[in-house]
Amino acid sequence: MTAHTDHASVRYIVDDVQAAVTFYTTHLGFDLGMSAAPAFAEVTRGRLRLLLSGPASSGARATPEDAAATGGRNRIHIIVDDLSAEIGRLAAEGLSFRSEEVSGPGGRQILLADPAGNLVELFEPARRTASATA
Repeated sequence: MTAHTDHASVRYIVDDVQAAVTFYTTHLGFDLGMSAAPAFAEVTRGRLRLLLSGPASSGARATPEDAAATGGRNRIHIIVDDLSAEIGRLAAEGLSFRSEEVSGPGGRQILLADPAGNLVELFEPARRTASATA
């Protein structure tokens, strides 16, 4: 197993650890690391270590009541090569998106949510022309 210091870690509070593990490993290419379901599991993708904390985990219990009721607008950001292909693949797998596709100078993105409502941003960077990179 890779040392935890080699990863950037993010904790998501989830209602159902196994449903979250299935979502991330089946649809988004994460690998299952440690699991103590139903309380906790970790999944990794590259250098991202996603901690999935269920209601019985110490991570979930440490969340203040006011923060739990007013979640932020944070999300994990996954870079993809072909956003249109990813949208088609995930829609065919029965997933729905939380936003429309958005385009800007940096690229295109769309949001989907895991089973607990945590956001995942799929992002395709804009293609740079030779003159733009010179």
